[in-house]
Amino acid sequence: MPAARNPRLRPITAAAVLAAGSLLLTACGSGGGGSAGGVNTSAPLYGKLPAEIQKAGVIKVGSEVAYAPVEYKQGEKIVGIDPDLADALGKQLGVKFQIQDAGFDTLITSLGTKRIDLIMSAMTDNKDRQGKGVEFVDYFRAGTSILTQKGNPKGIHSLDDLCGQTVALQKATVNEDTAKTQSDKCTAAGKGAITIQGYEHDGEALLKLKSGAAVADLNDYPVAAYNAQTSGGGKDFEVVGEQIDPGLYGIGVAKDNTQLRDAVKAGVEALIANGEYAKILDKYNVKLGAVSSVTVNGGS
Repeated sequence: MPAARNPRLRPITAAAVLAAGSLLLTACGSGGGGSAGGVNTSAPLYGKLPAEIQKAGVIKVGSEVAYAPVEYKQGEKIVGIDPDLADALGKQLGVKFQIQDAGFDTLITSLGTKRIDLIMSAMTDNKDRQGKGVEFVDYFRAGTSILTQKGNPKGIHSLDDLCGQTVALQKATVNEDTAKTQSDKCTAAGKGAITIQGYEHDGEALLKLKSGAAVADLNDYPVAAYNAQTSGGGKDFEVVGEQIDPGLYGIGVAKDNTQLRDAVKAGVEALIANGEYAKILDKYNVKLGAVSSVTVNGGS
């Protein structure tokens, strides 16, 4: 899933990693405020929306709101790259985007059961997820980064250095897949498998790394860079090595909802054209992850 963030954003805390026990419906805006309603039928792309979305006046968005700076809470407000993009898309489409906070590994199921209309949660577009009934409108590029304790006490510089070591990460992510693939390579080379500690939320993995219970956390580039800059005032972690296998973040849409998919795609294209997309990425210091054109199912 590409990011570093604005220094005004709060660092990771233990409270920030508590899982939401159930889906919490929270209106999203550029600060997480607002409420449902306020349909703007004169919005540029309102006519592209499915009739049921026009009638409802809202688009329900599933997201794990614990992945700064892509999406996270600042007090009671939901903030970050995806919430800002959702707010801007809402202005193009003429309806409100409402974020439902949920576990990352539940999002595809919720999309399939129509509990949500979209997924916006730093989700990497890949063939496996496409095979589960999801189509992706690709809007950002990011790779896996290796995060270590500040000073890199274990001398970790690449995936090969993780052989025989313990790694903490968020489960059900591409980063977990990367760790498993590398562990198999380590075993084949006789260097010892990687002990993978998977957690529901990335904040839990960061706590394990900070305590020394793991030598590294595999994380999306923007998130790793943000935590290196902000956690402990920049004294807790550092990013080592290069980005690994950069891929595309996608806004997930049910495969049978092509009209909504096309409306969202048109919305992202409009934001790129009018400069709002670039402004949002600049705000969070992640412009290196920008895409110049919007693809559908461009992930591999």
